[in-house]
Amino acid sequence: MKKTLLGLIALIAALSAQTRPTCNKCSATWISAAETQAYTKRAIDKHLIDQQVRAVDIGKAHVGIGMVYRGKLDKPQTASVAEHDQVSEVYHIIDGSATLVTGSDLINAKARPLDSETVRLLNGPGNNAESIRNGATYHLMPGDVIVIPAGVGHWYTKIDDHITYLMVRIDPDQVVPLKDEAASKEYLAK
Repeated sequence: MKKTLLGLIALIAALSAQTRPTCNKCSATWISAAETQAYTKRAIDKHLIDQQVRAVDIGKAHVGIGMVYRGKLDKPQTASVAEHDQVSEVYHIIDGSATLVTGSDLINAKARPLDSETVRLLNGPGNNAESIRNGATYHLMPGDVIVIPAGVGHWYTKIDDHITYLMVRIDPDQVVPLKDEAASKEYLAK
């Protein structure tokens, strides 16, 4: 028994010594408030919704940072449930309020075209659907955070006046291309 315990301790110590960072010698990515605010202003001025600010390599995954602005919505739009097969999303609400429904039981789901800009550049393959059966309803307000795992449908059913949020996209399969600071500046300059 004592030999088995010592062997187990030795094995754990050996495995611990072999652990290396998943993104060895990577650098951090900083995004200024001025840059995220420029994306929000661009969204309002050009009637855009979702814009990718950055997409960075963190070793075993990519992480995307997006700015999203949505205007008033009195009732859900047709087939506006979104579901992403490989990319999870985290929303941090900055301004405004809305009602969001989430769930995995999608009604009449249809695959998004693989050549669409949102699939190629923002959140990878997935589906749109008409509704969510037995979904969970959340009233999102400034300061709230919601985590939406890949495979979970999400659907705005009401936006009181507008909602602005920072979105973090977790892309373990690296299906979305990288976007650096230079590409961000080029995009904002257009």
